[in-house]
Amino acid sequence: MASVTELGYLTLGVSDLAAWKGFAANVLGLEVVESGAPDRCWLRMDYWHHRITLIEDGSDDLKVTGLRVAGQDEFIEMAAQLRDGGVSVTVLSEAEAVARGVLAVMALTDPNGYAVEIFHGPLVQFDKPFHPGHRMHGPFKTGPDGLGHVMQSTKASLEENYAFYRLLGMRGGIEYKLDVPGAPGPIPLMFMHCNERQHTFAFAGPGEKRVNHIMMEVERMADVGLAHDLVKQAGLPIIIEPGSHANDQMFSFYFKNPSGFLSEIGWGGRPAVHQSEYYQRDAFGHAPVPGTMKGFMVPA
Repeated sequence: MASVTELGYLTLGVSDLAAWKGFAANVLGLEVVESGAPDRCWLRMDYWHHRITLIEDGSDDLKVTGLRVAGQDEFIEMAAQLRDGGVSVTVLSEAEAVARGVLAVMALTDPNGYAVEIFHGPLVQFDKPFHPGHRMHGPFKTGPDGLGHVMQSTKASLEENYAFYRLLGMRGGIEYKLDVPGAPGPIPLMFMHCNERQHTFAFAGPGEKRVNHIMMEVERMADVGLAHDLVKQAGLPIIIEPGSHANDQMFSFYFKNPSGFLSEIGWGGRPAVHQSEYYQRDAFGHAPVPGTMKGFMVPA
């Protein structure tokens, strides 16, 4: 069975490209790379040509998740595997692959109608070391674990999402029945992994946007503290205070980005345990800032 190996790239639609460039460089520490087009740019966090594409289209949401397979053989096998599973797949043109900085890419949609791309052969620029947008104590943690993780809201059931992402070779399941102040009852959260990162995708209930949050992990705990200071200096709303998750044991905090969904900066996540467990609350901290959770975990 072919399996995806990492979350390789994301495409975000934004309303204010200039604000996002400043946020990406000055708060997140990403490297902004101009594309030559006025309505888009790329964001780097390691040797890859880019990990995030920003497109100024007003949507302020996640547009595409790009998932990697190991190579050409796995790419061909994955296309057949998806079609045998009843998923419509379109292999995009060479020009479309070049535009994404990959050797080959196919397009499909998940049960929620969300765009997913599966690719192999990213452009890796060892001749162009990553240059962070602000001083950092260490690098982002990427490598074989991918760029981080994404929590998505769901239109389909968690069972339908599980079946689809299992077809991509991912594993996981319900890991939280979360007690959230203001919610009518425990909220089930599903997590899926495809490498040693504890999860690549998380799935919550319906939300105002496709994306709840995007997590980026740093190699030094000091960079979480630095990000916390920079977020406060920038006047951005902190939504969830620093704390540690029970499942990945990541020390992190959450804050709003210019598109209104959440960014998470974390450190110290444990590897996937490859056995099922579930939790009711986090290990410590992660207190929601009063009055900020509507539309994220609590219905607006």
